[in-house]
Amino acid sequence: MDKQKLVSLATVIVAVVIGALVAFAGSQGGATVAGIPLFALAVAAAFLIQVLVYVPSAALKTERFFDLTGSLTFIIVSIGIVLMAPSVDLRGVVLALMVVIWAIRLGSFLFVRIHKSGSDDRFDELKTSKIRFLQVWVLQGLWVSLTAAAAWIAMSNGSSGAPIGWVGAVGIAIWALGLAIEIIADAQKTAFKADPDNEGSFIRSGLWSRSRHPNYFGEIVLWVGVAIVAAPVLSGWQWVALISPIFVVLLLTKVSGVPLLEAKADKRWGGQRAYENYKSRTPVLIPRLWA
Repeated sequence: MDKQKLVSLATVIVAVVIGALVAFAGSQGGATVAGIPLFALAVAAAFLIQVLVYVPSAALKTERFFDLTGSLTFIIVSIGIVLMAPSVDLRGVVLALMVVIWAIRLGSFLFVRIHKSGSDDRFDELKTSKIRFLQVWVLQGLWVSLTAAAAWIAMSNGSSGAPIGWVGAVGIAIWALGLAIEIIADAQKTAFKADPDNEGSFIRSGLWSRSRHPNYFGEIVLWVGVAIVAAPVLSGWQWVALISPIFVVLLLTKVSGVPLLEAKADKRWGGQRAYENYKSRTPVLIPRLWA
């Protein structure tokens, strides 16, 4: 086995171990089904769904269903928790709706995008190796589990009796704001790319005139809102749920989001006066409020 395959295998093992540790911590004090912690079942299901879809995808060497599977996992597991929990209060239902609405919007957006493009060049090399291709599917299972951790842990608590209150209302408002920013930013970029006159250019209008990555800013904001709604019913080891917004921030700002797109943009437009001016006056993530 070559070095790349060994690294991929190690990554798969580490991802599963991290998922198991989060499942164990987040399950403390939560509801159980047939003696098994509900949150642990949710995490296991998130990983299992990826593996089940990976098998035919690897056989066909296609990534067409990768993003869609991730979004569907959020939806299936969130609904599953509501249906399997011994009792669910209004907070649990609200959290499930927040996750499901976001996942439907993102999943449909990504599915349409890859359907139009026909392929995702991120997978061109990966899908030629079964173990390297498996790695990205397992990592997606970890992504789903960590991102949804706050919502799923709170939902797995069952009926806490604690009203949503003003803290929950603030969280819902923040989630709605983040979702709106993400939707508007994606719509503006889609419209920009659809215009033939913009071929070979970069977007710098609308929200993109205030942030170079407003969609990612909206993504971070909405998951902070989810964590705020979940926080009042967390206790003890369940506070591992705060890994959700922290993970989203680190993922988008240090790993797969902003760094990759910034490098891609610099390679394509770096040195051009218009692009360099845009970079110098436009924040990377947090939008500027002034004109």
